Amino acid sequence: MNKVTAVVLAGSRPGGDPFAEAHRTDLKALIPVAGTPMVQRPVEALLASDRAEAIHVLAQNPGRIRDALRSDPRVTVEQSGESIASTLEAFCFDPNMRWPVLVTTSDHALLTPEMVEEFLAKAEGAEVAIGVVSRDAMLKRFPQAQRTWLKFRGGAYSGANLFLLGSPEVRTALELWRSNEQNRKKAWRMLFSLGLIGFLGAALRMQTLQQTLDGIGRKLRLKIRAVEMSDPLAAIDVDKPADHELVTAILEGRA
Repeated sequence: MNKVTAVVLAGSRPGGDPFAEAHRTDLKALIPVAGTPMVQRPVEALLASDRAEAIHVLAQNPGRIRDALRSDPRVTVEQSGESIASTLEAFCFDPNMRWPVLVTTSDHALLTPEMVEEFLAKAEGAEVAIGVVSRDAMLKRFPQAQRTWLKFRGGAYSGANLFLLGSPEVRTALELWRSNEQNRKKAWRMLFSLGLIGFLGAALRMQTLQQTLDGIGRKLRLKIRAVEMSDPLAAIDVDKPADHELVTAILEGRA
């Protein structure tokens, strides 16, 4: 794997966002983090990486997001769909798409070029790769961090907002994501939709994370890989006030 097409999801929640409004904006991606609009930070990390051939920022308000970014020929800001999955489906199946596609989010304010490199190196050969951080690694460094943990045999993990889509064969995974999007915070419902055996294996912690993904991959006929990130900062996004305080402290050298 050499160059990738990078996607930064910078959409807004429907019906208003109290978190954004508390920072005097209606767009989460424009919340200032250590004095910089949040969306600018992952975009700059991707620009600093030698892996991103093109960077597409997808948002419902592309004009305002574009104004927050510095001009660079590798960066385009485009209209997003109504949901994450529908946005990716429409974007990734453009006949002119260049694969593979690296997906991250505008609230990944601590993303670094080193994280990008590690993730892509470990994702080599997978059709779908999902970045994760172990609970042990996170709590060792940030015992106060509050994350959503999925528990498996051998450990618990939180997502790192890094995804690799390796080829057009990922359509089945995106369709599954779209059908379960409303349940993305209710992990067991999603696992149940993938089959009773896989659901029981995860629920009873009889399977490791990778074994669970292997089962999902067999159902979807895809090679899916969990990529465990060495830096726990990869799992800290800016999704609520406590996250904002922690990320600001980290960026200002106070944590």
